[in-house]
Amino acid sequence: MDEKLKRMKELTGILNEAAKAYYQESREIMSNFEYDRLYDELTALENAGMLWQRMLQGKTQGLTDGEIDEVCAAMRAVGVPFRSICLSGHRKYPLGCPDMEKQKRGMEIMQKAVRLAARLGIRTIQLAGYDVYYEEGSEQTRADFLKNLRLATEMAAVEGIQMGFETMETPFMDNVKKAMEYVTAVDSPYLGVYPDSGNITNAALLYNDDVAVDLERGKGHIVAVHLKETVPGKYREIPYGTGHVDFDKIIRTSWELGVRRYVAEFWYLEGMDWQAELKKANDFMRKHFQESVGA
Repeated sequence: MDEKLKRMKELTGILNEAAKAYYQESREIMSNFEYDRLYDELTALENAGMLWQRMLQGKTQGLTDGEIDEVCAAMRAVGVPFRSICLSGHRKYPLGCPDMEKQKRGMEIMQKAVRLAARLGIRTIQLAGYDVYYEEGSEQTRADFLKNLRLATEMAAVEGIQMGFETMETPFMDNVKKAMEYVTAVDSPYLGVYPDSGNITNAALLYNDDVAVDLERGKGHIVAVHLKETVPGKYREIPYGTGHVDFDKIIRTSWELGVRRYVAEFWYLEGMDWQAELKKANDFMRKHFQESVGA
């Protein structure tokens, strides 16, 4: 039994590392076949009577009713409910992908995300603002993206789930202005914008724009704000306070626009003390909220 538990922990670590490399670092350290083989091994061990609580970023299968109940019980026990989720699967399976099989898979992922959100009481799904990521964009990819976005919004509307575009690091949708073009085209109360503070700061630098003005373009449609640090030209793994994001300005402007939901993203890198980094990020954000809006 101990050997099984040890192997499950080992598999969880390997799969998490592979998912991190793929979704956060845009590189592959194993093939899809190898990933699926290891995932199946982990599942088989669980089915044999061992349940290991795992958090597999990005590549997950549907949860059973029992697992949903466990998650909900855990949220109640610790007093920390899940209220939003970030859907990253559309990088690999984008809604505008020229490959129809990948496009179909992207819509299946969307449907599962909406169902999961409804079952867990999650109110907001953050969408990646990509028509394509690895492929070349075109008028067709943008048209397919909009077509599937309308279908995805209908899925969310049925369950009463709010969706919001994360402003990304690519030119397709790197600021609120571009995201609002699609929000306006779909014209649904269930689709809005979920701006990334670091990404819109980098975009403002590129376009000689102002982040406050950009946020105001989304007035009435900002579902939440993603608070992340960046430096010019770099979008990941920047610790709070070491970049160029004006958090006071972004918090104050969005607060005045009526936003009350914020998600802080901080980076944990190998060798760092995660507990110390968590406290540092918490202290950093609380200080900025107190100074900006007295909250």
